[in-house]
Amino acid sequence: MRTVLVTGKGGSGRTTAAAATAVLAARSGLRTLLLTTDAHRPPADLLGVAVRDAEPVEVEENLLAARTDAQAAFREETLAVQERVAPALDLLGVEPLLPEELMPVPGAPELVLLRTLRDEARSGAWDVLVVDAPDTPRLLAALTLPALLRRYLDRLLPGERRAARALRPVLADVMGVPMPAEWLFSAREWLDEELSGLQEVPDDPETTVRLIVEPGPTAEADLRRARAGLALHGQNLDAVLANRLLPSGSPDPWLAAFSGEQHAALKEIRDECARPEERHVPVYELPHAGHDPAGTEELAGLAAAAYGTVPGPVGRPPSERPDPDEPFTVDQQGEGTDRRLVLRMPLPGAHRADLELARCGDELVIGIGPYRRLLTLPSALRRCTVDGASLRGGVLAVRFRPDAGLWPVR
Repeated sequence: MRTVLVTGKGGSGRTTAAAATAVLAARSGLRTLLLTTDAHRPPADLLGVAVRDAEPVEVEENLLAARTDAQAAFREETLAVQERVAPALDLLGVEPLLPEELMPVPGAPELVLLRTLRDEARSGAWDVLVVDAPDTPRLLAALTLPALLRRYLDRLLPGERRAARALRPVLADVMGVPMPAEWLFSAREWLDEELSGLQEVPDDPETTVRLIVEPGPTAEADLRRARAGLALHGQNLDAVLANRLLPSGSPDPWLAAFSGEQHAALKEIRDECARPEERHVPVYELPHAGHDPAGTEELAGLAAAAYGTVPGPVGRPPSERPDPDEPFTVDQQGEGTDRRLVLRMPLPGAHRADLELARCGDELVIGIGPYRRLLTLPSALRRCTVDGASLRGGVLAVRFRPDAGLWPVR
C-alpha cells in the first residue's frame, strides 16, 4: 500500500492539499482512503460528506474518508491494557478505571494515528492512503514514538533480565534476588509486539512525506529544517507543494507586489530542493483558488493544476530511502595511529547554526532546530572517542578516534 503523509506548518493548507491529492488519486482508478487527524476542520467542509469517526465513509467512486478519534480509541486501548494487568491490580487492591472517566493523555493522538495506519495497511482494502497529518514536529513525534517507547522498555527490562525468566524461581528462592512477576514479562512482551506493529507503516519504503509550504519570508528556512528533521529520523520526502500562489501580472499594485514576494520565495524553495549535491525533490504549485475549495470537483481541479501531467498524484516513492533504524554509514580513514572511523549521515537542508551534537555513553545525540534523535552507536564506535565533526553538502560527518584502551593490540 502506498502511503502519503501530508504535513506542514499549521495554517499552510495541508488539509486541502491532502483532500485534493486523494480525490485525484481516486479518479485515476486507485482505491483511496483519505484519513484526517484534524478535529477542527472535518472533511465534510471540503468533501460535502459527514465523517464522524474512524469508520470509512464513501465520498465517490474509489474514494472513502475517515477521521481518527483519539478519545474513543484511547478508551478502547486503555481498557485492553487494564484487562491484561488485572492480576496486578487485584493484588494491589486497585479499583479498575471506568470507561466514562478515561480521557486522552499526551501522546494518545499519536498512538491512535499509528494504530489506524497499521490497521488500514493490514486490511488490504486500499491502494493508496492519503493522510492529512499533524504539523511536521508533531508528525515526527508520532512516527518516532514506538521506537522511543521500545527503547525505554529495553532500559527498564533489558534482554539479560528477560533471558533469566526461566530462572526466576531459583534466583528468588535460593539467592534471594527479587525478580519481576510472570505477568510483568507477559505484559512487556505484548507491549513490545504492539509497538513493533505500530512501526510497520512509518518504516515501509512505500510510505513518504509530502510537505506543504506557503511561499513567504520564512518558507525557505522552515523547509530546510523540516527536510533535515525528516532525514534525521529516516523519513522520505517525496515532494513539496507550494500552496496559495497568486497569479503574476495583476494590475492591482498590492496584489502584484504580494505575488512578486511569493514568486521570489518560490525561487528560494526550488533552489533549496535542487541543490546539486543532494537528492532532487520535486516542487509543485497549488494556485490560490480565491476561496476555500468545496466539493470534489473543485478539489480535483486544484490537484490537476498542481500535479499536471505527473503520472499519478501519489507517484512512486524515491528509490533512495534511508534506513529508519540506522540512517547512516560508517567508513574508515587512515591507518595505524592516524586511523579514524567516520559516521556519515545525510541531513539535506541542515545548517551548521541549527545543529547540536553530544555524546552520551553509547549514544550520539543529534539536534536540528526542534528535532532531536538519540542514535545508538555501532559496537566499533562505542570503543572510540569523538574526534570532531563537519557538515558539508548536506552530509553530517562525525569522526571517531579508536580508544587504545578498548581496542585489542595487534
